[in-house]
Amino acid sequence: MLINCVAYQDGAKLADIPVADISDYLARPDNFVWVALRDAAEPELRQMQEEFGLHELAVEDALRGHQRPKIEEYGDSLFVVVQTVEARGDALCVGELDVFVGPRFVLSSRRQSSQDFLGVRARAEREPHMLRQGPAFVLYALMDAVVDRYFPLVEGLEAELEAIEERIFTGSSRRANIERLYALKRKSLALRHAIVPLMETVGKLYGGRVPALCQGVEEYFRDVHDHLVRLGTAMDAIRETINTAIQVNLSLVAIEEGEVNKKLAAWAAIFAVFTAFAGVWGMNFEHMPELHWFWGYPLALLAMSGVAAYMYRRFRRAGWL
Repeated sequence: MLINCVAYQDGAKLADIPVADISDYLARPDNFVWVALRDAAEPELRQMQEEFGLHELAVEDALRGHQRPKIEEYGDSLFVVVQTVEARGDALCVGELDVFVGPRFVLSSRRQSSQDFLGVRARAEREPHMLRQGPAFVLYALMDAVVDRYFPLVEGLEAELEAIEERIFTGSSRRANIERLYALKRKSLALRHAIVPLMETVGKLYGGRVPALCQGVEEYFRDVHDHLVRLGTAMDAIRETINTAIQVNLSLVAIEEGEVNKKLAAWAAIFAVFTAFAGVWGMNFEHMPELHWFWGYPLALLAMSGVAAYMYRRFRRAGWL
């Protein structure tokens, strides 16, 4: 679906134009066209391919979707894939933003994402001195907006992890803690898969052989890269903390099981006293001491209870009961 199609000249907005007039505006000097699509169907992308002369392989990738964050050069144009991540309930949903950038045009197409980029266009139009730099600045503005939206998600993961860590030591359900930690680990992996490849990708836009299209705005892409480095460091710390929390939770489970086993062993030893005494006195020998003694039975019970009480006291002192 077409969101908007706008022509710009010398950093200022000329007009919202129909798709059929794109080629006419591209023929004018100092003009560029910025088109935004959402969940574009194949006929729409094929039409844009014809208007802008997009490379066939880039269009196929955009139609297929589910691409890894990347930047590909096709002549004097770029094809950029950025993953969008948004929170929906307790899950993170991953979408995609495909950006085709040429010397005279920008075409952005987002899919499986409810986040719009109208604010990015408004910001760019408020800064005509920056928009005058052309499509490269628009590419920066789009990537910067996507990266900025990662920060609240990372902060949310950190807050959720802190809450789980507090539950670990409050005696709450160990199984529930493990389930929460693994759910958090899945979310962190989804976000990390969007951040780390993009970090490598953005590095190509300001260091080494910079594409001709991006020359002059390298410092802006370096700023995006710095943000991604911060996010990547935070994600590494979250991953390590999750792994540590899982190990701590499993260790606490093992400690609890050990405590239970000690109590069971202590009670088993105490009841073994009764079994031992009863086994000895229960042997049916004819000439057995105290066999016909009047006080034999009460004395036997007293002996059993005395030894059991002594063992119970020792186990209590040892911390087993």
